[in-house]
Amino acid sequence: MRNTIFLNVEKLDFDHKLDFSLLNRMTNVTKYDESSNEEILQRVQDQHIVITKELPIGADIIRQLPASVQLICEAGTGYNNIDIAAAREKNIAVCNVPGYSSEAVAQLAISGILNLCSSMKLQQVMLQRNNFDNFTKHLMVPHIEVQNKTLGIVGSGGIGRQVIKIALALGMKILVHNRTPKQWDDLRIQSVNLEDLLKQSDFVTLHCPLTVDTKHLINKERLNLMKPSSFIINTSRGALIKEADLIEALQNGKIAGAALDVQDPEPPDMKNPLFSMDNVILTPHIGWKCLESRQRLIDLLTGNIDAFIQGKAINVIN
Repeated sequence: MRNTIFLNVEKLDFDHKLDFSLLNRMTNVTKYDESSNEEILQRVQDQHIVITKELPIGADIIRQLPASVQLICEAGTGYNNIDIAAAREKNIAVCNVPGYSSEAVAQLAISGILNLCSSMKLQQVMLQRNNFDNFTKHLMVPHIEVQNKTLGIVGSGGIGRQVIKIALALGMKILVHNRTPKQWDDLRIQSVNLEDLLKQSDFVTLHCPLTVDTKHLINKERLNLMKPSSFIINTSRGALIKEADLIEALQNGKIAGAALDVQDPEPPDMKNPLFSMDNVILTPHIGWKCLESRQRLIDLLTGNIDAFIQGKAINVIN
């Protein structure tokens, strides 16, 4: 039986509600709540399969992994935390788990849109400050409908397509930018270049992986293309946006607001100005953290490992 080690299970099973029974029957599983770089190299001895959740596994660590390690499983969709080239050189397979949280992340992105439409953050801040003007006077904050608004979606993979599905039900017009343009049967969806998407959209939501090409995809120049009344939503990776440029745009009214489930770095500096902005909704990378999504992740991860053991590896990145 293969030996499997989960290096930072607390990142995934923080509430101790997940069922690992099938994985436990399939392999000899050892779990650690968290692991430092030094502990990683100590703990992977005699292990065949290594599981991580957003834990940086750089080239220096991979090159020191023992010959027993055959597979690194990223317990999630994004795998920019693992040096894929170094793993390839070491002949170690790397797999991920795409699609396990597409619905949950899409729902969070749409929640961001709806909350921004109703100035929900600002209304709650007013109550905390004992300001009841919204109740005793006329409505003191912006409040807009979503139907007939234009939603720009950067990246129409599994999550992006789920966002499109919900947005169409809400009556929104859809602009999509992909690295490779797609043809859409639905006339309410149009493929455009990134610049046109930013210029025309009332809401821009990011759903692309973090790569060398997409790092700081949204910067000062591109934020300046957006309408002053527009909002940006990011549930993908924090570094897709150059944060200093976003803060400047928000402070200067270049855009109306933002909903951010990811930051750069994570966790952010607690003195980050984004925390104190009334037009910003911040959540701590919770898009994937629904109980149902996390259990689905464990089940799909177990399927990856089973397929690898059977010699029929799936979801292999490298």
